[in-house]
Amino acid sequence: MTPEQMRDASMLELFALEAEGQTSVLSAGLLALERNPRDPAQLEACMRAAHSLKGAARIVGVDAGVQVAHVMEDCLVAAQAGDLILGADHIDALLQGTDLLMRIAVPDKAPGAADIQAFMAQLAVALDPASAPAAAQPMPQPASEPLPSAEIAASPVPLALEEPAPDAGGPRRGNEGERVLRVTAERLNALLDLASKAMVETQRLKPYLATLQRLKRMQAQSLRALDDLKDSLDAGQPMEDVRAALAQARTMLGETQQVLLGQAAELDDYGWDAAQRAQQLYDTALACRMRPFADVLNGQARMVRDLGRSLGKQVRLEVEGEKTQVDRDVLERLEGPLTHLLRNAVDHGIESPEARVLAGKPAEGTLRLRASHRAGHLLLELADDGAGVDLARLRQSVVQRQLAPAETVDRLSEEELLAFLFLPAFSLRDTVTEVSGRGVGLDAVQHMVRDLRGSVEMTQASGQGSRFLVEVPLTLSVVRSLVVDVGGEAYAFPLAHIEHSLALAPADIVQLEGRQHFFHQGQQVGLVAASQLLQRPAAQHAGGSIRVVVVRERDALYGIAVERFIGERVLAVLPLDSRLGKVQDISAGALLDDGSVVLIIDVEDMVRSVDKLLSTGRLERIDKMAEGGRQRTGKRVLVVDDSLTVRELQRKLLVAAGYEVAVAVDGMDGWNALRSEPFDLLITDIDMPRMDGIELVTLLRHDARLSALPVMVVSYKDREEDRQRGLEAGADYYLAKASFHDDALLDAVAELIGGVEG
Repeated sequence: MTPEQMRDASMLELFALEAEGQTSVLSAGLLALERNPRDPAQLEACMRAAHSLKGAARIVGVDAGVQVAHVMEDCLVAAQAGDLILGADHIDALLQGTDLLMRIAVPDKAPGAADIQAFMAQLAVALDPASAPAAAQPMPQPASEPLPSAEIAASPVPLALEEPAPDAGGPRRGNEGERVLRVTAERLNALLDLASKAMVETQRLKPYLATLQRLKRMQAQSLRALDDLKDSLDAGQPMEDVRAALAQARTMLGETQQVLLGQAAELDDYGWDAAQRAQQLYDTALACRMRPFADVLNGQARMVRDLGRSLGKQVRLEVEGEKTQVDRDVLERLEGPLTHLLRNAVDHGIESPEARVLAGKPAEGTLRLRASHRAGHLLLELADDGAGVDLARLRQSVVQRQLAPAETVDRLSEEELLAFLFLPAFSLRDTVTEVSGRGVGLDAVQHMVRDLRGSVEMTQASGQGSRFLVEVPLTLSVVRSLVVDVGGEAYAFPLAHIEHSLALAPADIVQLEGRQHFFHQGQQVGLVAASQLLQRPAAQHAGGSIRVVVVRERDALYGIAVERFIGERVLAVLPLDSRLGKVQDISAGALLDDGSVVLIIDVEDMVRSVDKLLSTGRLERIDKMAEGGRQRTGKRVLVVDDSLTVRELQRKLLVAAGYEVAVAVDGMDGWNALRSEPFDLLITDIDMPRMDGIELVTLLRHDARLSALPVMVVSYKDREEDRQRGLEAGADYYLAKASFHDDALLDAVAELIGGVEG
């Protein structure tokens, strides 16, 4: 490439950068002028932007840019002079010109001559409708090019399903496809400053290493002095010589100690300085990834305006918190769900101007978007002042789609009803339009937000509007976590999913419906062992208490029992090797301060694992003694019966006779208890839900660890064939409930495992 070509390429890149900034000014200014056409500040800003682009285009020889910017400037100058009052048609034409200028700045997307002429004709029509030819039509858009924001409303495919394009401040792709990020000069200078200081700090190690070599020599001399002392003692030399050798050894050791103390203090200072410098370097590098939330808003206000016009509605977007800092990667991936929510609000939320006036509202609808920080997360609140959700119609649609019976739907709360709107292919529209009706909007939003490790909630007030609250991490690069120990390995729970962390007394664990629970702040919480979920050795809970992390994933709330809390950490996320695929219950890895590896828990996946264990009846119990095993004080009996009355009667009889008794509500619960706790006898019914007594006894006899356990069947079935069936399954004793009395049960138990010594 010749120097002239290099110069031209460089100038074109500069022109593209200037076009990016100036078209952003034009878009924002024109939308403001639509609400207040005489605003002098906005007229001046737009005129200067068009004028600057015209001059820049002339310098780089882009004649099409000169043409477009020139006629736009003339229009804006006329508005400044008061000769023209900008209306909706003028704004439409000027926005089309803004889109053209942006395309002109990108050579491989530059519009053709026909596009330029169509724009000139469109602006001429807007300026003088009477003199315009009847054939004047809006400028065509090539189908092969990305749709400008003016055409978003007419796109037959929801925009958010496509990969979002890089924004003005976001990442770009270089010639070789590498990822390029813009960094401010201030932050780059800060990085260079920290890097240079880090290099200087490394020079402090050289004299330190020299001192270590000196210490090595001094230690060798001290050892020789001690050897001389030993030789003197062995040889029986005079005490004067021994004392002299001892004094020499003490002197050398004292000097060595002084040097060591000095070097230890210096190393401590160096370590502290290095840690501070590393933290500053990391924080500054991380800040380079952060961009203001405004970067994701480019084109959104324009999209809301154009979509509203295409639907015959007047809509305005108000934004608060534009300077809120967010990770670039998060911003990129937020564009899709945010576009969906804005389109949904314009299409479904905001009423027509006539309907709004009849309802006593302004003809123009308002969308309010607010961005803020909370506990390391970005909160996006999008509210509209529209009609809200027609709950009666929603109930009807749920029933028509056979998602739930009518009697159930009538009992659903508003929150439960609104959850149906997030289901795949669910829409309240009876017909498919270019804007909606396919049922991919809120389902896609929820899917994309969950991919960001976030959540989305919806509330509404009939006649007053709807509100969406989206919560996502500020960055995907770091995650604030609670690090815990499970089976001797470190794991990290993201703080965003933690409700509480607590030390649970074993006595606080209760059995409800065959599962372990505890009560915290008046709420019932299921208890699960992390060791089972993560396939680690069973936890040995020290001190008689169980450390529990209470996690929430949407409506699911569980207590995860761990061995100990290591502490809260801010972890730099390290993606797992793609060759591993999806690792169950794990989302990523990280390094702790000492360089050891910690795995970051995928809480959503872990909750699914808990639900799967519950559905298959394989959830193990946590040892309530919490001391590495139960201290046996007597003979233990497990009573399995689905009848509360029978269960309680047998328990009281056995406890009164001196036995320790545990109960289970069915065969599945009993099987879990047998695998997690030691027993001397099993007493079981036959007819039970989920797993009957015959299945339970059969499983037990095929388990090497439990096969020798005595089994008694107590059943209402007293026919001989029933008795034979129970004994063939492996029962040692069969007792019919019809002939059941206190002595019969206790005698049978004593016969099988002996009585309890008084």
